[in-house]
Amino acid sequence: MVERLRLSPGLTGIFSDFDGTLSDIVSDPETAVPVAGVVDALGALATCVGRVAIVSGRPVDFLVRQHFSPAVALIGVYGLESVVDGVRSEHVLGREWAEVINDVAAQSEAEGPHGMRVESKGFSMTLHFREHPEIEAEVQEWAALQATGSGLVVRPARMSFELHPPITVDKGSALVAIAQGLTAACFLGDDVGDLPAFDGLDELARDGVATMRIAVRTSESSRALLDRADLVVDGPAGALNLLRQFSAAASA
Repeated sequence: MVERLRLSPGLTGIFSDFDGTLSDIVSDPETAVPVAGVVDALGALATCVGRVAIVSGRPVDFLVRQHFSPAVALIGVYGLESVVDGVRSEHVLGREWAEVINDVAAQSEAEGPHGMRVESKGFSMTLHFREHPEIEAEVQEWAALQATGSGLVVRPARMSFELHPPITVDKGSALVAIAQGLTAACFLGDDVGDLPAFDGLDELARDGVATMRIAVRTSESSRALLDRADLVVDGPAGALNLLRQFSAAASA
C-alpha cells in the first residue's frame, strides 16, 4: 500500500472504522473520541489521496461532532447515511424504519434485561451488555424477540447485539460504493462488525483494485478479523502510526 501511495496517491483510498480503531474502547459509547493526532492525520491524508472515509456503525451526527476535516467522508450506520464532499444523504428506505427503531428502543428501555444499555442510532439500535457481561444470553434473547416482532435483523457486535432494518447495506457495500474509480484501497478495523468491509475489499480486488486488509488489535478484537488481515497493528496508537506512514508516502 505504501508503494501504491507513492506511485498514485490520487487513485488510492484510505478507509477506517471508528470505535476501537481510531478511538479507544470506552464503557459509554457517547464519550468516545479519536485518539490524539488522528483528526490531524486523516485531514493530512485527505489532502493528498483520492479518498479518505470513516465507515462506521455510528450515526453521522456523532461522527460530525468529532471535528474531522470536511474532506474526510463520513459513512454512518453501516451505510444508511453519509456526508460526502459536504453533501448529506440517507438511504432511501432508511427513514421508513426510523419509527420502528424508536418504538423498539423505547420498549427495550422499559422492559429489557436489567443492566442492558440501549443506544438508539435513528436508523438502527444497539443493545449493550459491556457493563454486565453476565447478561449476554438475556440480551441476545431479547434482541431475537424484538427482531421477530418488528421485522428488524439482529447482528452480533462488540459486547452488544444490534438491530437493523432489513436493508442490504453493510460496511462492505458502503466501502465498495465510496471506492469507485480508485485503483487501490485499504480498510482499518478491529472487530467482527468490520468483516463485511474486508469482504468489500475482496470484491474490489476481484475487479483489479489493489487492496490491504488491516486489523487493529485490541483486547476485544475478533479472531476472525485478525486471521483475515494482511497487516495487524496494535491498537489505535498503531493505527495512527500507520496513517502517518501513509501520509508521508503519499506526499513524498
